Amino acid sequence: MQPPRSSGDQGPVIQVRDVFKTYELGGIAVRALRGVSVDIDRGEYVAIMGPSGSGKSTLMHILGCLDIPTSGTYRINGVDVRGLDEDDLSDLRNRYIGFVFQSFNLIPRTRALANVALPLQYAGLSKPDRLTRAKTALAMVGLTDRADHLPSELSGGQQQRVAVARSLVTNPALILADEPTGNLDSHSTHEVLGVFEHLNRQGRTIVLITHEEEVAAHARRIIRVRDGRIVGDTRSDRVNQVVA
Repeated sequence: MQPPRSSGDQGPVIQVRDVFKTYELGGIAVRALRGVSVDIDRGEYVAIMGPSGSGKSTLMHILGCLDIPTSGTYRINGVDVRGLDEDDLSDLRNRYIGFVFQSFNLIPRTRALANVALPLQYAGLSKPDRLTRAKTALAMVGLTDRADHLPSELSGGQQQRVAVARSLVTNPALILADEPTGNLDSHSTHEVLGVFEHLNRQGRTIVLITHEEEVAAHARRIIRVRDGRIVGDTRSDRVNQVVA
């Protein structure tokens, strides 16, 4: 794998160039992506939108290094994913990407602090270092007082905020959130989007996959995907406000 960029390096976090993705279904070639090119710079807050079958989920899988392009190039934090084997792709994900999913994916019988610290265990950090960094991540999402709670003792919004803290604990170049408010009520949605806005104001790069216009409106840039192509890319001049 190529050496990682240092935190002070310039350049986009994401560089996608003429990416095609084709699947074989029942002997028929299905083109999920058709020549997608896009850059996402450090510190951007981007929503990717599209209807079912538009290719947005395929694009998300490629951005998250969960799949690789059939052709074209994808670089994350300066690293080209072409030719990487599964071990290298896994290492790339662990180094550079923090994932937040619609289902919170918390371990039910594990307290919030331990759930957040889990990625650091895979990274080989000592237990004291893991706990210190996990406490810092929980503080960033406003849940210091819930560190010893089980997921069942937390609201949906609090569980998703724990998941956001877990995505932050490795200090990734990119937070990739896939329909993160899909299982939340309006109050919890408000909570979680407030956390994303706060993190973005601190300089975090966030890419949000959503089909909801009101959720996408919180981003500073909206990329629209249809029939495997980017059909819209608009930026907002508004300044994100932290939602209390």
